[in-house]
Amino acid sequence: MQKYHVDQNGFYGEFGGAYIPEILYDNVENLKNNYLKILEDPKFKKEYYSLLKDYVGRPSPLYLTRRLSEKYGCKIYLKREDLNHTGAHKINNTIGQILIAQRMGKTRIIAETGAGQHGVATATVCALMGMECIVYMGKVDVERQKLNVEKMHMLGATVVSVTSGNMTLKDATNEAIRDWCSNPSNTYYIIGSTVGPHPYPDMVARLQAIISEETRKQLLEKEKRETPDYVIACVGGGSNAAGMIYHFLDEPSVKIILAEAAGKGINSGESAATIHLGKLGIIHGSKTLIMQSEDGQIEEPYSISAGLDYPGIGPMHANLSKIGRSEVLAITDDEAMNSAFELTRLEGIIPAIESAHALGVLNKKKFKKEDIIVICLSGRGDKDMETFIKEQEKR
Repeated sequence: MQKYHVDQNGFYGEFGGAYIPEILYDNVENLKNNYLKILEDPKFKKEYYSLLKDYVGRPSPLYLTRRLSEKYGCKIYLKREDLNHTGAHKINNTIGQILIAQRMGKTRIIAETGAGQHGVATATVCALMGMECIVYMGKVDVERQKLNVEKMHMLGATVVSVTSGNMTLKDATNEAIRDWCSNPSNTYYIIGSTVGPHPYPDMVARLQAIISEETRKQLLEKEKRETPDYVIACVGGGSNAAGMIYHFLDEPSVKIILAEAAGKGINSGESAATIHLGKLGIIHGSKTLIMQSEDGQIEEPYSISAGLDYPGIGPMHANLSKIGRSEVLAITDDEAMNSAFELTRLEGIIPAIESAHALGVLNKKKFKKEDIIVICLSGRGDKDMETFIKEQEKR
């Protein structure tokens, strides 16, 4: 187990740890010492699973595609996280973390967001629990994800537009950490992905593991077996991917393929393919692979998808790739957009652009007729309609 999961020092192999300012030490240490006790507490479990069922609408369906399967000559199932309340997998994590924050006596919630789905999910659970909510979002993302910004405002959150750096997810995270340093006693930081200092990568992975937990039961019902031949997910920071693969990690027969954003091409200088291009470094409290220049300056990532343009990667994914447990493919903007339009036309499902990167794997691999493939459809495409419209006009 330890081969794939976090050790007691917060590391996955050589990746992970907690590299944090001294002012946050007590907060992070407190969380580290309590998160597993809270997650295992029967009262927490009861409340968490009840909200997932009655509020989020879980279990999310495992849908066998007909026309997509026919095209690629194998059995392709979609794990429909796009059907969750708020339209993505992010709500699984925010519900769990807000319950943890309450149990730790915190009254103020902060979050970072890129595509806005984590921001909306955080604002949603703060409205549900009557807690103050501040969401940091890069100015570029505020402009390209207007609908999600308006949803957050409607839910009562304060959205702070970040104008430093290239004004996207990395910069939003920097500002959220600065806020946390200024307000350590009453503030809980809901990190949206499997990134940040230990215990966040492990805690977020465990909260998202509901995805693969359900998938096993659903496959047993549909295919009389719990394990597929392949699981596929997109990876930016890595939370939907962590959730999709969590309960398959120790099954050597299940091949794991992750899709990261190659932007305009892996070597174009406009990419977010961190596992392909990254070097070891420290970002946002964690030692992991980071896109950086020769002298260690973080290079600005680029992707058409606002949720995948992060210059780092969750330490769990850095390790799985390094030890060969996962195969990581770089999918370009064009490949992702083609896959998004293909799914829409073949199955009547408009995916988030992030999820379309996972669908892009289908064109890169050859599958056998009897192969069973599960793709995590991590979110729906409502938030990306402006980008889709522009793309459609070009075609």
